[in-house]
Amino acid sequence: MKQEDLVKEIASIRNLMEKSSKFISISGISSVLIGTYALLGAAYAYYEVYGFDSQMGYRDHYVNEPLIIMKLLTTAILVLIASIFTGVYMAIKKAKANRQNIWNTTSRALLFAMAVPLCTGGLFAIIAIFKENYAVVSSILLIFYGLALTAGSHYTFSEIKGLGILEIVLGLLALLFPGNGIIFWALGFGVLHIIYGVIVHKKYE
Repeated sequence: MKQEDLVKEIASIRNLMEKSSKFISISGISSVLIGTYALLGAAYAYYEVYGFDSQMGYRDHYVNEPLIIMKLLTTAILVLIASIFTGVYMAIKKAKANRQNIWNTTSRALLFAMAVPLCTGGLFAIIAIFKENYAVVSSILLIFYGLALTAGSHYTFSEIKGLGILEIVLGLLALLFPGNGIIFWALGFGVLHIIYGVIVHKKYE
């Protein structure tokens, strides 16, 4: 066997091992769509709170108003549901195209690794809302989402670790600049997701 053939064989084996040990059914297009949902949700939230023709010179409402809280929570839940549905649907579609089983040892490990920080962050955010600490909710969600991504990065594309770190940084910045939660939400869950999705799509799809 020639050296070139040996190198190709080793590369092929390495590629197969990579596919078996990594969950690669995450779709770049789904990440772009999820980011778009987040931006639309953030735009609506911004409109509800600040308005486009504020009579107060700064904002029309405050996030501690019951009606605004209900609207923001409803928007967040709708964005979450749409994101989960899109992510799962596109992952199943990609797995079928690659003739892979979406529910395997690797995907279960990925789900478990991300579930702990996601559930913790979700409960933390709910507690903050009940305690009326609305200013930290965006930071909590960004930081714990970033922790979930870094925890799950071992089981999927390496780029997801960088995304996670950037989410954490944005969450910390949101703590430093209170009152700008909607903007940091849009940057973290919207813009970064779209950029990540484009990178994954171009590199792997």
